[in-house]
Amino acid sequence: MYTLLVGNGWRALAPAIVLAVVACGREKEQPKAAPRGPVIDSTAPGRTATVSGFKTPESVRYDSAGDVFYVSNINGSPLAKDNNGFISRMKPDGSIDSLQLIAGGRDGVTLNAPKGLALIGDTLWVADIDAVRAFNVRTGAAVATVDLTPFHAVFLNDICVGGDGALYITDTGVKASGESMTHVPGADRIFRIDAAHHATIALASDSLHWPNGITWDASGKRFIVVPFDKVPQILAWIPGTPQPKIIGYGAGQYDGVEILADRRLIITSWADSTITIRDGNVRTSIRQLPSPADIGIDTRRMHIAVPLLTKDRVEILTIPARKAAQ
Repeated sequence: MYTLLVGNGWRALAPAIVLAVVACGREKEQPKAAPRGPVIDSTAPGRTATVSGFKTPESVRYDSAGDVFYVSNINGSPLAKDNNGFISRMKPDGSIDSLQLIAGGRDGVTLNAPKGLALIGDTLWVADIDAVRAFNVRTGAAVATVDLTPFHAVFLNDICVGGDGALYITDTGVKASGESMTHVPGADRIFRIDAAHHATIALASDSLHWPNGITWDASGKRFIVVPFDKVPQILAWIPGTPQPKIIGYGAGQYDGVEILADRRLIITSWADSTITIRDGNVRTSIRQLPSPADIGIDTRRMHIAVPLLTKDRVEILTIPARKAAQ
């Protein structure tokens, strides 16, 4: 879901180190060229708000019932078990309702480096290094922890609710190695947690290429998964099948992914600092968004909230109108 550096210099050196590390061990694998088709660029999209004051914001989740956003804050190293991560609550206009609604080290809460968020009713589920934690969004109280260390979880990243009501969590499979991070062979997985909080490995495959963002495509009855590896593939995976399938190409180094009701696919990329809205062979690119992480969609106003991880801020953007194929 972001840079492959830890320690004090990980933000400044992110672009160069990411490219160097992702290339390691992949030299022989050449990505295919992206299919040609109409591309509509928007370099100055409608920004409705720029919200500062966060600490390494990684993921945003919209709560339609409460009409608020939740924002996960790593607050330091993405792999440090320092118990200083926190969750913010933000209003649709960008005003921060509670900077530390849920905070590690307070009221018995453990929260180290929170990343992906999923919401089921009043329960917010959070991917946190090697565990998935649940909190009541009304009270901030911890309600559950599912420990994935027995499965040797390495880098839990994004999380979503599948068509069966279970939680699905990606493991990008990177670990700290000195001041950088390296990929662990064989660690590319998707975990499943059922209603009884029983965890299993739903898919383990090198074809996931460091899986990062994940979302459920209800119409297609499949998951859309985007990798952070240099291979710029967009993947679809049907539960129960042994491998994902390639459904598209783009810039690569993907992070967040969401699908709209009209089936437009929204993907963030660190490679070219964009959000791309894919509608068949029409792609609308919103540019100049450095380190765009895991996005949230305000379904009432059709806004995108994108955390810029290394910039400690969240941008709220208007989703461009749908374009006709050319």
